[in-house]
Amino acid sequence: MVLTGLLFVAVTGIVRHLGSQLPAVEAAFLRYAIGLLLISPAFLRLRYHRPSASNMKNYAGRGLVHGIAVMLWFYAMARIPIAEVTAIGYISPIFVTLGAAFFLKEKVQFRRIMGVGVGFIGALIILRPGFQTINLGQLAQLTAAPLFATSFLMAKKMTDRSDPAIIVAMLSLFCTLTLLPGAILQWRTPSIDELMWLTLTAIVATTGHYTLTQAFKAAPITVTQPVAFLQLVWAMLLGMFVFGEPLDFYVMLGGGVIVAAATYISHREAVIARKQITPPAPATKI
Repeated sequence: MVLTGLLFVAVTGIVRHLGSQLPAVEAAFLRYAIGLLLISPAFLRLRYHRPSASNMKNYAGRGLVHGIAVMLWFYAMARIPIAEVTAIGYISPIFVTLGAAFFLKEKVQFRRIMGVGVGFIGALIILRPGFQTINLGQLAQLTAAPLFATSFLMAKKMTDRSDPAIIVAMLSLFCTLTLLPGAILQWRTPSIDELMWLTLTAIVATTGHYTLTQAFKAAPITVTQPVAFLQLVWAMLLGMFVFGEPLDFYVMLGGGVIVAAATYISHREAVIARKQITPPAPATKI
């Protein structure tokens, strides 16, 4: 997860360098199309591990959700500071908790509800509605956060029965298909320089998805999630030293509040999971 965080921040820096000259949907399409070519040898494994129809539906569903999220993220990255994009993205674990309550009918304890509330307060600190105009970049990242949360939960579930390389390959395939129509509608022929940077983005991002999937396979999300929060540190340093972005006090404060809330939620999930698998005291003596 530490390596994943560094790789994803590197992707952030490259996309920030590219700016907004290419339409967001086209940039996202090219990133996944190139990534698909890079990881195409993984499809050879399908000869021995042919996915079932239900698995293919899951792969396609995840590709659709993730593809839309990536397009929104590309749009946000070209318009708001790196640290702000990263901090707002940390709302994802909070959306996971809400989704589990509303759609999976899971019982949510009061302390976790408080954690969700504190997380949204952190988001409000960053956005400061009423004190500044909420721009389209911020709205795009706010919309992308729950979509990424859905995608990563699906990836975690897939690791129980699928090879990590196949999971990443299928993500590249279905993201490419999801983004293709929008890319055609807004197509602008990229320059050689843009293609080179997007190729580097594909290499780094595809590697990051592979290490992320390996992390999900090796440990519960409740263990890996807090480590991912190091990305905020890397993002702030990258924005400050490479792109000359000033450190925004409200982004730092709001990001810290969101990190604290999401870490607390992850901790409560871990505690509940331990209670579910730990036998009662008399049973340990049998």
